[in-house]
Amino acid sequence: MICLDTNYLILGLQKGSSESRQLVRWYQAGEVLVTPMAAWHEFLCGPVTGPQVATMRAFLAEVIPFGEQQAAKAAELFAATGRKRSLKIDIMIAATVMLADAPLATNNKADFRALKKHGLTLI
Repeated sequence: MICLDTNYLILGLQKGSSESRQLVRWYQAGEVLVTPMAAWHEFLCGPVTGPQVATMRAFLAEVIPFGEQQAAKAAELFAATGRKRSLKIDIMIAATVMLADAPLATNNKADFRALKKHGLTLI
């Protein structure tokens, strides 16, 4: 299973992008592609069209809910990484990914770097 960050959802729709090519390779190889609810929310904030949403949703086996366990993990990570408000959504994404025991596909590695020492795996 591979969790997709928001930038993979957005850039995966751009024909010829490296993210688009990688999504197709993973999908054709039978990888289970999912995304955290927080990343899906960011994606839906767009701008995206209905057909774009349907296309990306077709690639995803699941949009992983953000529930009580994810909230507790995100709060723990928020405190452990210096309580940076600018990273709250990224921390929610990381918490969901970590509890799913999967790597995160992102091209925004800088914002997630501090979370690697807490167990986040990046692709």
